[in-house]
Amino acid sequence: MQEATFHHNFNLFLEKLELNFDVTGDKAPLELMQTVGKGTICRRSPRLDMELVVSDYTFHQSRTIDFVASVPMVELTCCFRGGREVQASGVRHEIVPGHFSLQLLKPGEARFEFTANEQFTMLGIGIPVSTFHYFMEEADGRRSVDFADLLGPHSFRAFQARMSPVAVSKWTQLMQGIQSGLMRNIEMECAVLDLWMLALRTFFENGHDPSISLNRDEIAKIKRARQIMLEHMAEPPSLLQLSRMIGMNDYKLKMGYKEMYGTTVFGDLREQRLEQALHLLQVGGNSVTEVSFAVGYSNPSYFAEAFRKKYGCNPGTLVRNRLFS
Repeated sequence: MQEATFHHNFNLFLEKLELNFDVTGDKAPLELMQTVGKGTICRRSPRLDMELVVSDYTFHQSRTIDFVASVPMVELTCCFRGGREVQASGVRHEIVPGHFSLQLLKPGEARFEFTANEQFTMLGIGIPVSTFHYFMEEADGRRSVDFADLLGPHSFRAFQARMSPVAVSKWTQLMQGIQSGLMRNIEMECAVLDLWMLALRTFFENGHDPSISLNRDEIAKIKRARQIMLEHMAEPPSLLQLSRMIGMNDYKLKMGYKEMYGTTVFGDLREQRLEQALHLLQVGGNSVTEVSFAVGYSNPSYFAEAFRKKYGCNPGTLVRNRLFS
C-alpha cells in the first residue's frame, strides 16, 4: 500500500464538496454538483511537493464540512471573496477576504463553515512539512522556525495578514494563470516561490509574534474592539482604554488584533477613516474640512496628505468633480 502524501488531504477535503468528477489527479476544472451549489475547483501540481487549488464556488445552503487530515502539511492561502471559519483544537479561526494566511495542519479533526449564497474564491498552495522546513533553513543549515514548535499541542494553526496591492496583483496573476490552463509549470513554480518568500518575511521576519493564539472568546472581544473603534473613529479611545472596555490586556489585544486583521489597531483605524472619507467626499455635501473633522482628523492639511498618499489625488479634486458633475 502506497504511503499517503499531503496531496491526500486535498483529496479528502474535496470529496466532501460533492464534485461531479473524481477529485484525484491533476484535472481542472471540477464542478460542484448542481444540487449542492455552483462553481469549480482547479488543481495543479507544478512539482511533486506542491499542490495549487483554486476554489471558486457558492453553496445553495450554509454548509459545515467535518474533515480529518491524514498527513501533516502547510498551506499558504489567499482569500479573494467570501470567507470561512475553521474550528480545530477548540479554537475558531476566521479566514477573511483581502488577506492571505499561513496554515499549519497535522493529523486531526477540523470543521469548516461556509455561508449560503456567498461566493467563495480562494487560492491555496500546499506543501509537505519537509519542504516548509527546507524553506526555513539558513545558509548554514540552522532553522529558527519549526513546524512542531509552531503548532504545539494543537492540530491546526493559522497566521493571517492583510494583502498589499502588490501582493494582490501577484496572487491574482497566479490564480488567473491556473484557471486559464495556459501557465507553464516553471511559471507557476516561480510565482509560488515568490509568494512563499513574501509570506515567510511577513510572518517570521517583520515582528509577527507566532506565540499568540486566540480562542473563541478572545476573537469575539477583538471583533468588539474593532466595532468600538469604527463607531468612535472621530474620537477613539486609547489602546489602554479600549482594552479595559473589552476586558482584555492591552498586549493581547495588540498582538491578537494584528493576527486577525493583519495590521495594528490604529493602522486599521487610519485605513477605515480614509475609506469613510472617500465615501463622504463622493456622495455627501460636505467640504474637505468638514469631512476631515468627521473622520477624526483635526488638521485638514494632514488629512489631505494622508488621503493623497492612499488614493493618489487631493480630496478637494473629488469635491470639485462632485459639484460640476
